[in-house]
Amino acid sequence: MTGVRPAYFTPAGDGFAPGESARSWWVPGMIHGRLLGGLLARELETAYGDPQFQFSRVTVDMFRNAPFEPVSVSSVVVREGRRIRVTEATVTAGVGAVARASAVQLRRGEQPSAPVPTRTPAWDAPDPASFGRSFAEFAADGDPVRRRMWIREEGPLVDGEPLSPFVRAVLAADVASPLAHRGEDDLEFINADYTLTLSRDPVGEYVGLESGGHVSEDGVATGHATVHDEKGPIGFSMAVAVANIRAL
Repeated sequence: MTGVRPAYFTPAGDGFAPGESARSWWVPGMIHGRLLGGLLARELETAYGDPQFQFSRVTVDMFRNAPFEPVSVSSVVVREGRRIRVTEATVTAGVGAVARASAVQLRRGEQPSAPVPTRTPAWDAPDPASFGRSFAEFAADGDPVRRRMWIREEGPLVDGEPLSPFVRAVLAADVASPLAHRGEDDLEFINADYTLTLSRDPVGEYVGLESGGHVSEDGVATGHATVHDEKGPIGFSMAVAVANIRAL
């Protein structure tokens, strides 16, 4: 097991200052988009987390490059009901709002007794601990199209704070885009948003994703992945993306 990686962000006043590991691999002068999703999830859980409610759906919109500078996060309640809570959060940088998330929380209750015929089966994935690194990808039965990956964060999102299962899942969900949209030679689609749905939070440090489909036309793509933990499937992640072909 590797050592603990420095935190992606450090608290700074009313916001968060990015560390070097938070730089985007698309453009070094910006913050990696999936980390904005993590900050949004952290804000929503800190402000509205409730053991009686499950974060069942989170949509993260990344509509503007976030410069590599301190950011702040705010949130509001859209709807508060007996069985549903809808909230929104926004990440703001010096250029203005750069990302937002909308979330649906549903009240936990008794599980219906009748089985659902189309229930998603557990996968036959290798033990994630056997890979020994944070991002471990493997093909399914030699099929390069049906991609699978175990993901483990090796350090905190915010300095001094442990990662919660929910934030861990939101960080991992962004990886549905490269899993579904990567071409034979390279990743030439950059995602504009992703939606994570969860029936429960992950158990343990590892989150697994298995690509389930990709369609694209005229430089616009959509794809999805099933989300797993070591006990079985827990939800789905869908990402839409736009072509971002790198210059040779």
